[in-house]
Amino acid sequence: MTENSLPIQNYALLSDEECDSRIRAAKETLGDRCVILGHHYQRDEVFQYADLSGDSLKLSRDAAKTDAEFIVFCGVHFMAEGADILTSDNQQVILPDLAAGCSMADMADLAKVERCWRELSEVLDADSSITPVTYINSAADLKGFCGRHNGIVCTSSNARKILEWSFNQREKILFFPDQHLGRNTGYEMGIPLEEMVTWDFNKPMGGLTKEEILNAKMILWKGFCSVHQMFQPEQIDNFKAQYPETKVISHPESSFEVCQKSDQLGSTEMILKIVRESEKGSRWLVGTELNLVNRLAEEMKPKGVDVHFMSPTVCMCSTMFRTDPQHLAWVLENLVAGHVVNKIAVDSDTAVQAKVALDNMLVVV
Repeated sequence: MTENSLPIQNYALLSDEECDSRIRAAKETLGDRCVILGHHYQRDEVFQYADLSGDSLKLSRDAAKTDAEFIVFCGVHFMAEGADILTSDNQQVILPDLAAGCSMADMADLAKVERCWRELSEVLDADSSITPVTYINSAADLKGFCGRHNGIVCTSSNARKILEWSFNQREKILFFPDQHLGRNTGYEMGIPLEEMVTWDFNKPMGGLTKEEILNAKMILWKGFCSVHQMFQPEQIDNFKAQYPETKVISHPESSFEVCQKSDQLGSTEMILKIVRESEKGSRWLVGTELNLVNRLAEEMKPKGVDVHFMSPTVCMCSTMFRTDPQHLAWVLENLVAGHVVNKIAVDSDTAVQAKVALDNMLVVV
């Protein structure tokens, strides 16, 4: 934050209506110098200002194609880091609220992953036996770890291709931070559940025996998404008892049991595509974040397609929800005044290593 930047305290008590006029005025003043990225899970009050929308990788790649000097990422911290890595040196990435993190990403930090690698190396030669794969929902330094160890990054839409590539490199995979995406993808590839073990990062040797490690094809980090763990198989059963014609589509961050009861699995982009292309009169039960599902339901209602949220209780991404119109107005008006606040900058060494893992992914897909 620069010395003369406008303080956030001046914005905290502004109403959303006041913020609206100020955000629109700032956007008009900044013009093409600034692009606002809106992740699908953002609340509507912020999503409405997005120049580009999508999932985290799509947004970063789209931002890199623009000539915008300022990239305002309405998402969470790891997304802004990814954008900083993939955009050019003359583009600056800004996260409206630095407290917007990701509980899943936080479950795997560099110290824990490096300790895991050391402990695995006591059982086998990790560098020649294991390909580290990190979900894109992870910090830049974990992407850098994968780059250093000839590993790769995956997304929920390309996970199968990435795992196939990884097994072609070495016989085993260490997959972090989300156990569910790893397990659901591995099972879909024909890997038995007993050959996919869970590494508990709070226990020595991940709570596994030497034999379990040696016999495993995939070592899954004990991480999860706090939103997608709210979905339960009985929610599907109860809904289909009332509406038996329902098609169920879930994000693969959901549990194995939920995914097994779903008709289709898909990333946020795939869920949108499949539901948007469905026939009039169809009904969908969707297992992913609430804001996305609500927007999709409103969009499809005039087309005669019913879209329902899987959980009977409200579950939205609380860290994503931190980004509000007040923080967005603050960062934009600071840009108008010539101040860059909440800049996200990945150090050059980490960025280079992380880009190796990201480039490996982009070559595969």
